[in-house]
Amino acid sequence: MKAAAVCNLSRRRLLLAGGLTLTGLTLGILPMGCRDARNSGYAGYPKVDASGEWQANAFLNIDPGGQVTVISKHLEMGQGIFTGLAMLVAEELDADWQQVRVEAAPADPQRYSNLAWGGIQGTGGSNSIANAWEQMRRAGASARQMLISAAARQWQVDPREIEVSAGVLHHPPSGQKQPFGALARLAGGEPLPQRVHLKDPGDFRLIGRSVPRTDTPEKLTGQAIFTQDLRLPGMLTAVVRHPPRFGARVLLVDAERTLALNGVRQVVELSSGVAVVADDFWSAQQGRDALSIVWDEYEAFSESSGQIFEHYRKLAASTGVVAREQGDVDAALRDAAQILEVEYQVPFLAHAAMEPLDCVVRLDENGCEIWNAEQSQTRDQRMLAEMLGISMDQVRIHMLYAGGSFGRRANPAGDYLLEAVSIARALEPGTPLKLMWTREDDIRGGYYRPAYLHRIKGVVGEDGLPRVWDQRIVGQSILKHTPLESYMVRNGVDRTSVEGAVNLPYRIPSFRVDLHSPELPIPVLWWRSVGASHAAFAVESFIDELAARSARDPLDYRRRLLAHQPRHLAVLNLAADKAGWGRPLPAGRGRGIALHESFGTCVAQVAEVGVSSGRIHVERVVIAVDCGIAVNPDAVQAQMEGGMGFGLSAALEEAITFRDGRVEQGNFNDYRVLSIDRMPSVEVHIVPSANPPTGVGEPATPVIAPAVANAVFAATGHRLRELPLRLP
Repeated sequence: MKAAAVCNLSRRRLLLAGGLTLTGLTLGILPMGCRDARNSGYAGYPKVDASGEWQANAFLNIDPGGQVTVISKHLEMGQGIFTGLAMLVAEELDADWQQVRVEAAPADPQRYSNLAWGGIQGTGGSNSIANAWEQMRRAGASARQMLISAAARQWQVDPREIEVSAGVLHHPPSGQKQPFGALARLAGGEPLPQRVHLKDPGDFRLIGRSVPRTDTPEKLTGQAIFTQDLRLPGMLTAVVRHPPRFGARVLLVDAERTLALNGVRQVVELSSGVAVVADDFWSAQQGRDALSIVWDEYEAFSESSGQIFEHYRKLAASTGVVAREQGDVDAALRDAAQILEVEYQVPFLAHAAMEPLDCVVRLDENGCEIWNAEQSQTRDQRMLAEMLGISMDQVRIHMLYAGGSFGRRANPAGDYLLEAVSIARALEPGTPLKLMWTREDDIRGGYYRPAYLHRIKGVVGEDGLPRVWDQRIVGQSILKHTPLESYMVRNGVDRTSVEGAVNLPYRIPSFRVDLHSPELPIPVLWWRSVGASHAAFAVESFIDELAARSARDPLDYRRRLLAHQPRHLAVLNLAADKAGWGRPLPAGRGRGIALHESFGTCVAQVAEVGVSSGRIHVERVVIAVDCGIAVNPDAVQAQMEGGMGFGLSAALEEAITFRDGRVEQGNFNDYRVLSIDRMPSVEVHIVPSANPPTGVGEPATPVIAPAVANAVFAATGHRLRELPLRLP
């Protein structure tokens, strides 16, 4: 099948600022009955522009040639969301997939809000398909109904007799037939339907099929526009020297040598460091290297990683803020004859996306214009408007492709955006500026996945099954001192710190999770799968340890604890069956199993591991996933493979460490990531479902570390409780 065309915003709009006028049918349809800002995509539609292109709602345009343009409210950062959202529209519209293209939406929370985020536009939480599941389908269904009404009026026939298929309307009794484009202008005169019919899953023609990604051709040919590709007339480039320790500040700057270099235009002191503005990146970087800076490090962070975890262990000796409790845990522990108590430790992690942080900004009398891989439009609009003293609608954001993110571009602090705008304010109004972070800036720049310590106590009964589970978590809150704290931290509990632990699926009579959230000057942020990224490792490793203590098979042990959880049990059994659980393996090899639910999706993984020459070799991973209906099974498979590989990289290689307050890593020579030769063979099995879709971008990531650790134990008898995994 020929892939639908894609055009990210920069190629269609700008090309570089001010650009071309958008034409098209734009439709924002929500479930009937909604009457808040989320359904404002109705306002002002339908309409037809001068070219005859029909704008039916905020998500859909059809031009006279029959091309269907789907407007994506979510960022395409490699997860395939442009394709998935277009499939939802095209399914209900009955469009010709070869005539579908995708365009990035502008920043406009009234039309393009994330319905899971209460009127805020943004991408994250693996909810892009889930929050748009009905919205985008209704956009297509509404336009289809308007086309049918227009055709019926033109042909003077009963609309119930009109059929729609592959972008063509057909009236079999009379033989009349016309493509979408020929009816687009006429359809623009039809009223928006008050009610639309959505297909039953059994009638889907596109949803549930593996469809090639719409953005692949552009990316293969180099035509896709990322922020690094953007070139505006007269544009300057900036890089920033950041402090060597978190909390340090600029005391003195000597820029004489820098300003003497060819191509260097300006040196700008910022709250975050010192920027060098030049004609190009090379000149800016040379200028930055020539800076002489004296830093005030009196209040800077000065500890090492060992000291951090020593402090965490002291905190773990006392009860924290209780996040969830059932039964009388303290009494059960007092009465226990034997208690299994262990610790699990995970390090700080960088996001290390393929594309380091970057942004293009232009300030003029009309306001602020941003081009970047934008993940949090509304929050960033509000933050920049407050900074500049302008209204939110004067902050215009153009969403480009992203070379990955894993959460880094959804930073509530808006660090790199504020940095870019601060530099631009020092330039002549109207001068475009590109801010570029190097890989070293990215690795050392903070906003890491926090380091965590888990201490778990467990007691098993005479039947070998757990009777008590007492889990203590110690690690920084990613929400404290952010705008999200007021509604995502309750009674001192940052829910992102405990997710993956408080929703334990296993049946255990006495259960408690409590939390310590120490404050450090190390900036932290969500990282792919957020709390599940560390909780799954601790939880699924400890379940294995309890099974071993009870001399039970890890699979059978989980089955007995999941009798009341059919979804979890189904993916567990599917993964085990496809992996050949129980079949003999050669000496030095072992299988490990793990299960976790995150973002509404259940994932089980079986890792087959070999150990030789003191190294762990992951040979095979079998994944089973229940994510509701798989809109594009190929995309689900890709996200399971990629998410698992991302988690495997952290399990085997990655760690940010500190020595005397300084980050020890700077590039991929010392912040190691998984190389292609260490990627195992992967099998993905999707549980058939007609339920609404759930997330797939993140749920595979947290499951692999415990699966591998459990496999190492099966192969060697060594229980590894610290990431990255290292054999003794």
